[in-house]
Amino acid sequence: MTTVRDAFFDVLRQHGMTTIFSNPGSTEVPLLAGFPADIEFVLCLHEASAVGAATGWSLGKQRPALALLHTTAGLGNAVGAIATARVNRAPVVIVVGQQDRRHLAYEPFLTGELEGLAGRYPVWTATPARAADVPALVSRARHQAVAARGPAVVIVPMDDWGEPYETSTRPPAPLALEIGAGVDRRLCSEVARRLLAARAPAIVAGAGADHPRTWAALAELAELLRCPVWQEPFGARAGFPQDSRRFAGHLPAGRAALRDALAPHDVILVAGAAALRQYGYEPGPLFPTATEVVVVTDDLAEASRSVADVAVLTPLPGFCELLTRLVARRVGVRPDQPPAVRPSADGHRGNGSLPGGPGGAGRGLRAEDVFAALSARLPADAVLVEETPSSRPQLQDMVPARTPLGFLSAAMGGLGFAMPAAMGLKLACPERPVVAVIGDGSSLYSCQSLWSAQRYRAGVLYVVLSNGGYAIMDALAAEAGGQPPWPSFSDVDIGLLARSFGCPSVRVKTPDELARVLDDAIPTLASRSEPLLVDVTVQPVSAPYRRAALAASTSAIHPDRRSA
Repeated sequence: MTTVRDAFFDVLRQHGMTTIFSNPGSTEVPLLAGFPADIEFVLCLHEASAVGAATGWSLGKQRPALALLHTTAGLGNAVGAIATARVNRAPVVIVVGQQDRRHLAYEPFLTGELEGLAGRYPVWTATPARAADVPALVSRARHQAVAARGPAVVIVPMDDWGEPYETSTRPPAPLALEIGAGVDRRLCSEVARRLLAARAPAIVAGAGADHPRTWAALAELAELLRCPVWQEPFGARAGFPQDSRRFAGHLPAGRAALRDALAPHDVILVAGAAALRQYGYEPGPLFPTATEVVVVTDDLAEASRSVADVAVLTPLPGFCELLTRLVARRVGVRPDQPPAVRPSADGHRGNGSLPGGPGGAGRGLRAEDVFAALSARLPADAVLVEETPSSRPQLQDMVPARTPLGFLSAAMGGLGFAMPAAMGLKLACPERPVVAVIGDGSSLYSCQSLWSAQRYRAGVLYVVLSNGGYAIMDALAAEAGGQPPWPSFSDVDIGLLARSFGCPSVRVKTPDELARVLDDAIPTLASRSEPLLVDVTVQPVSAPYRRAALAASTSAIHPDRRSA
């Protein structure tokens, strides 16, 4: 059986950190007893000396050093030396022992309040949520220490060392982190080499790629490689033109479906995202076993937590432009891949038609009908701000982002973002049309921002999809096999609330009404200085889209269930 301790020593070997400076204590004994012969242990007679020696070793070797400290007393004694390492810009990884996690709640002898004990001097501090996270956190600490040029701390409960470790799953840390001084041509050439050597490469674009230069570079790169481009799961911004023939759609958030989507590809370039964000837990690896993953980002946290073979920390626009030029010089003749076919839950495409034909008779409106109408009418430079959890899949399917900053949602997933964010965007970019699509439940978290939008002349078109409740929560409760304890709130009048804040509103119940309102409002959105709230009464989403919305959520309730 491979243990966490075994995997920890493997991480040290992988990163060349095979010398440990320490003044040990009892909480470190499970790690130190039966010490491996290829790891050098240097005894120091005080904890500050251990960190000081590691600092000197790091500066002399010009690479990260490792110090091992004993719980509260050891870390406390070493704070001054940790501060010195920070100011000296020495990359030192500091592992601190902690009491056995099985009775930490009782605060036994030698338990320490260790996070924060060294103040702000560590560049990064982490405690594993579970024993199996220890090796990856040590690897991440190494990357953080190098990138931020200072000491990084990992706190390890003493019983974690003997816990079993699953070796078949890649840890949430890149095997190698490369840091470019600006745009590093050597690193760019290495990424180009990997892409050109691939049999079937693919690109995953993240929110960090939402920049005009990055969009243009990735679009050209995808054509040169003749490969599909996916949007990261739960992307808060679009990182690629979604009307491109190379756009493959939005990646699923469940591991099984994610592996299925990426299985045909042997090299994945992830640009502007960590590889890759998930929601509900599913067992199994994140990527297909044989797939090589390269992350390119300007965010150290994204780079250091990525499940990747290599992560490059670099300014994205310049790096992607140089990468595209290097690939263009060497691409030669590559086997063509057909343009990506964007997956759709039911094939519904946004052509502007509404149910019922001429006159608008027929069934009531669904969210996808609203999105079809928006898709047909919105100009390419429109900014779409989203906060409609129960119908986000069809919104993304039917209203593609066609220009940078064309899509925005709350990266943290909380409600109450879209209304004020749309107002702020319109004030910052008065020349761009701004549309916020919001569920009625979501709108109640920040409807007071309508007063500010009216007061400061932010001409946002707020489209509120009113179904009288928390539709996604109702669906999740039903999926879990029970009835929710919360009532509906169909008696809340969103339009009346808007008018009480001084924001004009109109209620829409039929296709004809929707068409008239949008045809009147959208042509003037770029110059509009008065907000308008359109309260659209909608029926439940259609079955295929309801399944799509639930697919990203049900594994949080049923961890053993695969996303559809």
